[in-house]
Amino acid sequence: MATAPYPVICQSILGVKPWMDPMQGRLPGLQPVGESGWLWCDEAFAGQMALRDDLVATRRGDVHAAMPGSEAASREVLELVANDVLSRPGYAREGKTILRPDGARVALEGDDPLVVAGRLVQEDLLVLEPGEAGHILVAALTAFPASWTLSEKIGRPLAAIHEPVARYDDALAQRVQRVFDHLRDDAPVWRANVLRYNTPRLFHPRTEDDRRAFDPAAPVWVRVERQTLRRLPATRAIVFTIHTWIVPEDSLSQEERRRLLEHRPKEAP
Repeated sequence: MATAPYPVICQSILGVKPWMDPMQGRLPGLQPVGESGWLWCDEAFAGQMALRDDLVATRRGDVHAAMPGSEAASREVLELVANDVLSRPGYAREGKTILRPDGARVALEGDDPLVVAGRLVQEDLLVLEPGEAGHILVAALTAFPASWTLSEKIGRPLAAIHEPVARYDDALAQRVQRVFDHLRDDAPVWRANVLRYNTPRLFHPRTEDDRRAFDPAAPVWVRVERQTLRRLPATRAIVFTIHTWIVPEDSLSQEERRRLLEHRPKEAP
């Protein structure tokens, strides 16, 4: 899928290194969020947020989708996100706007609440609600998809969303569904994954029938996603967040690179 030549936005270090953590090796590898916090802010904030704002303005249909009936859950996500960021340094409430640490002002009214929430934090935000076939993706603001396309995922249950993922077999699907069914609103959880790419591009959509090429002899970037699951207390929907780091592979230590190659000896499509 052709994409625009967006700027390279990388971090100098990874916030998490899942392949170095034995807990992350046992799928789904969920751990309590606890004191680590629900939403994170790192050194790439200004660059990622500028790109996110641009994608919302120029490619909105590629980064945002919402099904009828998802409005209440999206409003609840915005309320939680706004409360979270306003407790941090660098954010400030100014009337009906929130001032971000990079100086941008985000209006709290006049747009879809999930879009507003997504313009306040680095995380992509996905909302899932229970359905007959399991939890269904009903709304999303996803500026940084890692080889998937929102239009193919919206309205689908978890198992169908993960069909192209080889490791997502029936047993794992059942374990994940149990997590969604029993997640407490006062106990969010997180996990992380890692992929190797020949590009540092953040906005990286790809259709399910488009195999991802990877050349280990070419320059390689390491892409890590910290993903959280949190139940919304009022609507009982679940918000799934994705915080993305990208670093050159040669910025890793020799031991980290060795163990990463053991973890991912070859890249899946």
